[in-house]
Amino acid sequence: MATNETMISSKTNARVKQLRGAFSGNIRLSEGLVAIEGDHLLEEAIRSGVTLKTVFIGGRKPVPHDLPRETELLRLTDDTFVSAVETSSPQGIAALMVPPVHRFEDLLKDSASLIVVVCGLQDPGNLGALIRSAEAFGATGVLTTPKTVNPWNQKALRSSAGSTFRVPVVAGTLEQVRDLKKKHKVQLLAAVGSEGPGVMAAHDVDLRGGCAVMIGNEGSGLTEEWIDIADGRVTIPCPGPVESLNAAVAGSLLLYEASRQRSASK
Repeated sequence: MATNETMISSKTNARVKQLRGAFSGNIRLSEGLVAIEGDHLLEEAIRSGVTLKTVFIGGRKPVPHDLPRETELLRLTDDTFVSAVETSSPQGIAALMVPPVHRFEDLLKDSASLIVVVCGLQDPGNLGALIRSAEAFGATGVLTTPKTVNPWNQKALRSSAGSTFRVPVVAGTLEQVRDLKKKHKVQLLAAVGSEGPGVMAAHDVDLRGGCAVMIGNEGSGLTEEWIDIADGRVTIPCPGPVESLNAAVAGSLLLYEASRQRSASK
């Protein structure tokens, strides 16, 4: 447990400014560290073994008993703490952590890799929910393409409920997605919102081998550039009168179907 506690009252303290910068996404001020806030995310970070640099405690908030001994511990006055964090009703605890770094190869652990390729997703809540579903259904990782929201966005982190600490999330390019098919024999599937010629229902697609499910932008879906490189298009049949599903819901259902098929084949 961390034992050395320092009291900070200045809003211009260097560490307080670093925390504020991390919450605002200022890489220069944060020095590459990521800010997290709240009891649950801190507990998940500790459980996941990520490196915590500094933990900030507000007011009289008790110190968590399981903090690593080497963690810097700063107690802030209430107004100083509120000035540094993002939420309007803070829980009184925040931290600066070293984000895990993963490589493209980490997505390809075996011949039955299951990858989520996120193409231009803008809503951080959707991305966080997809990362959470990726962990829940045994995906090997998530590949984010250009114009996709940052997975370390605060809303994305909260929506992932800590899964971002454990699931390999890698920034990639169109060429790397092509390589999944060409070099690694991973089936590329484009998730589309409606049935039509050449579009297969999810339960009719063999998802037991290596596959990557491509999820597009919330409003416009996948662009033709992404659809053109896919081996097939897949949809989730909906008997109800809806035009399409939310991106995170659609991706989660496809991951569930892959998990179901893989479990049934064992």
